[in-house]
Amino acid sequence: MKLQGKTAIVTGGASGFGAGIAAKFVAEGARVLIADINGAAAKSMANEIGGGTVSHAANMALGDDVKKLTEAAIDAFGHIDILVNNAGVTHLPAAMEDITEEDFDRVLAVNTKSVFWSAKYIIPHMKSRQTGAVLNVASTAGVSPRPRLSWYNSSKGWMITATKSMAVELAPNGVRVNALNPVAGETPLLKSFMGEDTPEMRAKFLSTIPIGRFSTPQDMGAAAAFLCSDEAGMITGVCMEVDGGRCI
Repeated sequence: MKLQGKTAIVTGGASGFGAGIAAKFVAEGARVLIADINGAAAKSMANEIGGGTVSHAANMALGDDVKKLTEAAIDAFGHIDILVNNAGVTHLPAAMEDITEEDFDRVLAVNTKSVFWSAKYIIPHMKSRQTGAVLNVASTAGVSPRPRLSWYNSSKGWMITATKSMAVELAPNGVRVNALNPVAGETPLLKSFMGEDTPEMRAKFLSTIPIGRFSTPQDMGAAAAFLCSDEAGMITGVCMEVDGGRCI
């Protein structure tokens, strides 16, 4: 029970990696609030996970939504120990000059501005308590970029740098900040990364992963639970690959 007595917000928690992280947190003793732009899906996942998990509909790219989310979490739990910035989107694979401004703005708003808003509203609460753990979900795309995903890659590279910058600034306040860099996984975004979900495209992707399989929500949950637990009390500013050797 690594997280016994802890409280956590998991954004983008209604499916995929976020759902895996939320479920593992509950299994390790935490009380969890699942935040997702799809409020109905968040509520359904909270009910599926159980353990007193609650949900809240929020668009993490909007400051007012994040402010209300922060208030909802404090109302539900009294305080916030852990924040997982998992909400994220991608654009379909294409030449960088062919990506629309609308898609570019959406990727940057969800993948980067969401972290800005959560820092604005949730970090002050953690600083006031002189304790907290933040986990940003970046990507191997920010370490070893794939062609035709340039602006998604860039957003995740931003996330990695933001993680390290947050870590050095917040360490004196007792707040640790780490990140996970997953390889492509069995999530709703997989088809978007590949452009098409065919046996041939899956085989092409898998050929770049030495362990020979995609990452899973369970893989992410296990890594997240460790980094957000007191066992990782001396670890901050780490961006850990959960990638089966993809970035070696």
